[in-house]
Amino acid sequence: MSGVWGTGGPRCQAALALLASLCRARPPPLGLDVETCRSFELQPPERSPSAADSGTSVSLLAAIVIVCGVALVAVFLFLFWKLCWMPWRSKEASSPASANLPPDALQSPGSRSNMADKLKDTNTLGFLEAAVKISHTSPDIPAEVQMSVKEHIMRHTRLQRQTTEPASSTRHTSFKRHLPRQMHVSSVDYGNELPPAAEQPTSIGRIKPELYKQKSVDGDDAKSEAAKSCGKINFSLRYDYENETLIVRILKAFDLPAKDFCGSSDPYVKIYLLPDRKCKLQTRVHRKTLNPTFDENFHFPVPYEELAERKLHLSVFDFDRFSRHDMIGEVILDNLFEASDLSRETSIWKDIQYATSESVDLGEIMFSLCYLPTAGRLTLTVIKCRNLKAMDITGYSDPYVKVSLLCDGRRLKKKKTTIKKNTLNPVYNEAIIFDIPPENMDQVSLLISVMDYDRVGHNEIIGVCRVGINAEGLGRDHWNEMLAYPRKPIAHWHSLVEVKKSFKERTWSSRG
Repeated sequence: MSGVWGTGGPRCQAALALLASLCRARPPPLGLDVETCRSFELQPPERSPSAADSGTSVSLLAAIVIVCGVALVAVFLFLFWKLCWMPWRSKEASSPASANLPPDALQSPGSRSNMADKLKDTNTLGFLEAAVKISHTSPDIPAEVQMSVKEHIMRHTRLQRQTTEPASSTRHTSFKRHLPRQMHVSSVDYGNELPPAAEQPTSIGRIKPELYKQKSVDGDDAKSEAAKSCGKINFSLRYDYENETLIVRILKAFDLPAKDFCGSSDPYVKIYLLPDRKCKLQTRVHRKTLNPTFDENFHFPVPYEELAERKLHLSVFDFDRFSRHDMIGEVILDNLFEASDLSRETSIWKDIQYATSESVDLGEIMFSLCYLPTAGRLTLTVIKCRNLKAMDITGYSDPYVKVSLLCDGRRLKKKKTTIKKNTLNPVYNEAIIFDIPPENMDQVSLLISVMDYDRVGHNEIIGVCRVGINAEGLGRDHWNEMLAYPRKPIAHWHSLVEVKKSFKERTWSSRG
């Protein structure tokens, strides 16, 4: 009972609370005087253990909150030091030149943003380009400004290209579809980024693939053989106006190559006045000599008006009694009026060009080329042919012309003219059109083939010629002249040549 009614017991606490409430009543109840209540109120009330416990828990909770807050602040400061302070220190250490900058060179982010806004002004383009050019030597320009300058210049360049260059025509989609994949045909937009000037590689130490390309063995052999000189030949020309006869006098040959095992040759000369190969004249055979003297005259009946269209063909052979005669070389004189007007005898010296077989005159073709860059249209007009080789037993041919568009040895398209019956000098005047974008003109070429139509069997090739940036001789010159004078037809005569067997098997597996 003492625990319940003691000073700190619950019943004692309840009694004291009841007595305090009675003392606060006005007037006080009977049995309580004012002095007793006053003395009771002056005594300090004793706190209960529950109040003390609650105060202790509040203090403990406040301490925990404070400790947690301090820990969070410490973690934040540590992360800030790791993420911001350390990278800045490493950047400063890597670029010691920035430590020597004057204080006014350090710009705030606001000023850099203002400078980037000024880049939109087109009047300052020249100044910005100059800033980019000197940015590699002057450290005063911030990196952000340099990058923004480059981006602005690249956007300005792309806008200029898009406004000045014509859009790719829908007609060119079929052409691009046929192109090989290794060509990487691009559209008018030439890329999203330009390589920075500092990253442009130099030619020193670079591997050049073009040096490792395997060239055609046939082409190299042909060029080396063509470069060989097989001696010289001396002849003279004169025209007899009374008899309308061209007089060809074979005088002598000098420094011929040896074809026999004994170190000498048995040379003789065949003479043709092209395109007529039916009339063949020949000198006597000179035994065992490399410097023969012929001194023989040969007469070709021909009107004077036709001399401009004739060619003199001399073939030098080595006579062999028991086998086929070996060809030493040949000379072709395209222009009979090269030395004089043939009114008097004129002596001519010519180098004998190496050849393994007699050149056959296949004829000539005249066509014109015209290119429209704005429309991307190439027009080839086949005008006419002359002196074509007879392919039929009747002594004539049924010629037509086939034009093929080539790219890297592959045929992309082909078109044909009409067939002209029983003639060696056909006239066509027919236009053949190809749609080629301007950016692909240096990657294509045209192969012009004159064919002989045959109702039974395969059509035969009379001769071909090629024009393009990679062609040779007149074919390349004709192409370059067409590109130099756009929208203007350029016409030339082209001599037809034979098709090599390897090229025929690769490109012309299908005829017609």
